[in-house]
Amino acid sequence: PLLTKSTPEGARDFVVPSRLQTGKFYALPQAPQQFKQLLMVSQFEKYFQIAKCLRDEDTRGDRQPEFTQLDMEMSFVNREDVMNLNEELIVKTVAENYPNKKILRKPFPRLTYAEAMEKYDTDRPDLREDKDNPDELAFCWIIDFPFFEKDKNNKWTFTHNPFSATIPEHHQMLMDKKNIEKITAAQYDMVLNGYEIGGGSIRNHKPDALKKVLEIIGLKEDEIKENFGHMLEAFTFGAPPHGGIAFGLDRVVAILQNEPNIREVIAFPKTGDGRDLMMGAPSEIKEEQLKELKISYVPNRNEAI
Repeated sequence: PLLTKSTPEGARDFVVPSRLQTGKFYALPQAPQQFKQLLMVSQFEKYFQIAKCLRDEDTRGDRQPEFTQLDMEMSFVNREDVMNLNEELIVKTVAENYPNKKILRKPFPRLTYAEAMEKYDTDRPDLREDKDNPDELAFCWIIDFPFFEKDKNNKWTFTHNPFSATIPEHHQMLMDKKNIEKITAAQYDMVLNGYEIGGGSIRNHKPDALKKVLEIIGLKEDEIKENFGHMLEAFTFGAPPHGGIAFGLDRVVAILQNEPNIREVIAFPKTGDGRDLMMGAPSEIKEEQLKELKISYVPNRNEAI
């Protein structure tokens, strides 16, 4: 679905007002995360989609407010299953479409988050031997990320998303809500030439464990029910162990095409401040449309002068 509900998942949502439900809003999906997990609960064991994702965040050379993901999810898998399948997919894709490109190391090296930060001071290391060679591809996996970190208000938040599972040996720490800073997520990122091109995790498929995550990040009982009650209820019917990953296709293509900016590989990209210059979006809408939606807006200072 492209019209869904706003939930606290990290980035800022694009919101769409409802004409029929006055004062209520849809949100455009930041990712199909919750829907693909719900598919696993409903006995769809495998899913993939080329999905549009929309996030109202500041744009950079490697980001756009709307972008395309190759998104997938699988039931009854472990971390190795997901990583091996996707490594095979990437190797085959490069070989068939970019035969001039050389993958430096196969299988892809694996680094824990702690190792990457200690050795390279980044969780997106560029492992190329010759950084001036445009045909050299250095893939690696980063694993064992911290599950939680402190935000600017010194409160716990998730480093990736709240739906990841912990590594098995840290499950009890999560359930006890102890040693929170040491809890490690079953998260994995694929990095290419210093850019994260994909990320995923084994999911938290038990409702009591998911609820502990939401409690740690400071959500109260009523907030948990309002924002994630549908997930918790679905999981009570018995969710299979599942995991997945998503690749940012725009970013992957930009790197393989040796383009420094993903706008060069998108047919109708937005500018750095999120504008569509060809269509003139975003734009004002007619007063009649605002009245239908029962919406008014506060002009900024420049408009008011």
